[in-house]
Amino acid sequence: MSTTLYRRTGIGALALALAIAASAAPALAQDKVRFQTDWIPSGEHAMYYGGWSKGIFAKHGIDITIVRGYGSGDTVTKVAGGAADFGVADLAAVFTARARTNVPVKTIAVLYNESPHSLFVLKSSGITNFKGLEGKKIGITPGNSHRFYFPEVAKKAGTDPSKLIWTNMDGAAMAAQLIAKNIDAAPFYSIHYYYINKAAVKAGQEILPLPFVAVGFKIYAASLITTDKMIQDKPDLVKRFLAATKEAFDWANANPEEACRLHVARFPEVELDDCMASVRAVMPFVFNDHSKQVGWGKESPDRLKFSWDTIAESNELKKDYDYQQAIDTKLVPAK
Repeated sequence: MSTTLYRRTGIGALALALAIAASAAPALAQDKVRFQTDWIPSGEHAMYYGGWSKGIFAKHGIDITIVRGYGSGDTVTKVAGGAADFGVADLAAVFTARARTNVPVKTIAVLYNESPHSLFVLKSSGITNFKGLEGKKIGITPGNSHRFYFPEVAKKAGTDPSKLIWTNMDGAAMAAQLIAKNIDAAPFYSIHYYYINKAAVKAGQEILPLPFVAVGFKIYAASLITTDKMIQDKPDLVKRFLAATKEAFDWANANPEEACRLHVARFPEVELDDCMASVRAVMPFVFNDHSKQVGWGKESPDRLKFSWDTIAESNELKKDYDYQQAIDTKLVPAK
């Protein structure tokens, strides 16, 4: 072999080796993001945790860590204080924190464009609508938004809200108290029907949900949040986070079993059937006629104003506050 050929062969081999090494090497450092949900990792969060395992966030250049939340108010506080970069929180919590103390947190995408608020009753009670709750005992926790919103629901349903008997109790015992018939109704999100009804069936009962949305009570609920500073300083990261989250929702909507198997692999205490039922229950609040009209994550002026008016009334906020300060969805990906 000539010296020239040897050198060419050696250079070619070296180039090939470098190419193989480059392809095997980890990708360049991604943006580290800490994302806090609003509650425990039940099936309604399978799009996040499953999307994490699926590599959807990594695909968008995000090295994500997802942690559970302790309610929307806590998530707003954690994001505002820098303990989390992004979070899931009810729009009511964002409006309230912003209007009362000017917390520098904004909603950057609407997730639930209709609220899953509902009251659960037992089928055996004979109650089939909100009018049937007059004179009945309703379990509630202090500060629960179901009670705050109910006067508006009652107005739409032709019910006298003053005739309901609200009874404070431990939220953890609410389902058991309803099933034992110690109360006539209990406040739950309708997306939790499946696993609560499973417990009722074991006791020989069956749950009937009375959704607020059924009488036309349509306000924005769960949303994605971040700080004003994040939007201003890192708009590209915000844009990629929103694109990844939208992709995760689209994927979980089309593949609920795959999303739930990945979710349950992280959280074995969540049963697969419960997870899949939760995912299927969540998606109609995300993908519906409204989202087709305005786009995923976006809001309509009319529904946003109704949401603000309802939340301001129930939380005794100043009605003349500029609620537009609390939401900025300009970085949501196009339809």
